[in-house]
Amino acid sequence: MNTLLLDSEDVDANARMAAIIEAVEQAFGAFERGDSQMPAKSYIDLPQYNGDFRSMPAYLDTGEWDAAGLKWVNVHPDNPEKHDLPTVLGTMVYSDPETAVPLAIMDGTELTMKRTGAAAAVATDYLAVEDATSMGVVGAGVQSYTQLEAISEIRPIEEVVVADKDDARTQAFIDAFDDQFDVRAGSISEAGHCDVLSTVTPVEDPIVGTDDVADHTHINAMGADAEGKHELADDLLVDARVVIDDHEQCTHSGEINVPYHEGVLGDGDIHGEIGEIVVGEKSGRTGDVGVTVFDSTGLAIQDVAAAHVVYEHALENDNGTSFGLIDADGV
Repeated sequence: MNTLLLDSEDVDANARMAAIIEAVEQAFGAFERGDSQMPAKSYIDLPQYNGDFRSMPAYLDTGEWDAAGLKWVNVHPDNPEKHDLPTVLGTMVYSDPETAVPLAIMDGTELTMKRTGAAAAVATDYLAVEDATSMGVVGAGVQSYTQLEAISEIRPIEEVVVADKDDARTQAFIDAFDDQFDVRAGSISEAGHCDVLSTVTPVEDPIVGTDDVADHTHINAMGADAEGKHELADDLLVDARVVIDDHEQCTHSGEINVPYHEGVLGDGDIHGEIGEIVVGEKSGRTGDVGVTVFDSTGLAIQDVAAAHVVYEHALENDNGTSFGLIDADGV
């Protein structure tokens, strides 16, 4: 059996967002039911290169399909300036659980952006008001694009407000979407008063306070991915219905990590995990709920789910580059 090689353009071409959203929702459900394996993310620190490697393996069985994979990803902040390379690079190995054959090796960076947007869309579907038509984005980096792409799949978004200190990045975002939405630059408060808000910044000092959001806003807090990162003010989190993707990861490096370890926020302030809502064990948005927050750290099962969609679509449409990685005759 041959292995498919899928570069970033291949991943983008075969990543049908609606299908990825569905697959990620199924992955959250499998995780909650115990039908998955997801060992803790492991790190290799490389201080001599101001970087690190991270390995993220997972297996899941949705009842309709099962899949396994490993994402090998890094964070090297000096890459853009010193090597003209992205800060984050990722490679996904997608394998057949039955035979262990590597079915595909694909770009993990594009895959990460797609599955991150899909996770926010799943949370938005359960936690945002049904008639949400406006969306705010704080931070106009690469992750912001798939936030809008994914969330507009599950809500009829018409108006978009983007807030970023970098005028060039803001304009690039506007240019990318101005033929699809009524999109404009605005302040954090203007973005926050939309029906849905996604924050995708690396800040450690909160930039979104209680006065910056409407009384019904759903917030996807996507930026925190390390200890000390913190986009939303403590009192905003305490007053909101907070839903997380995984307790261990979120309390360690998610949006809630700082107030949790300072004792400002406790387990009693966490409504539940998104998987609990997906399987019906916890409620999503109910009539008496005001502001909701989804704290997303990103789970390896999401990568496997997204890789499943990309691989199946590429296989059906004869996309990618096929090569013989496994020598079956050598057994």
